[in-house]
Amino acid sequence: MGYLDDETAIRQNLKDAGCCREQIDALLKEIKKGNVNQGLKTLSEHRCCLLDALHKEQRCIDCLDYLVYRIKKENDRL
Repeated sequence: MGYLDDETAIRQNLKDAGCCREQIDALLKEIKKGNVNQGLKTLSEHRCCLLDALHKEQRCIDCLDYLVYRIKKENDRL
C-alpha cells in the first residue's frame, strides 16, 4: 500500500495545507481516476495562492515595521 492509497492521510495533509473540502474532494477524485499529473497541477496552483498570500502579509508587516521605526525615531528626537 502506497501513500496514494491512504486517503485518510492525504485528506489530512491537504486539510493541514489549507485546502477546503471541495479542493480535497476534487484532488482525491483525480488521484482515484489516475490523473496524478492533474492533481499535482492543482497542488501547485494552491501553493502559488498560499505564497501570494504570504508575500502580501509580508508587505503588511514591512509597512508596520517601517511605521514603528519612524515613530521611535521621532520619539527619540523629542
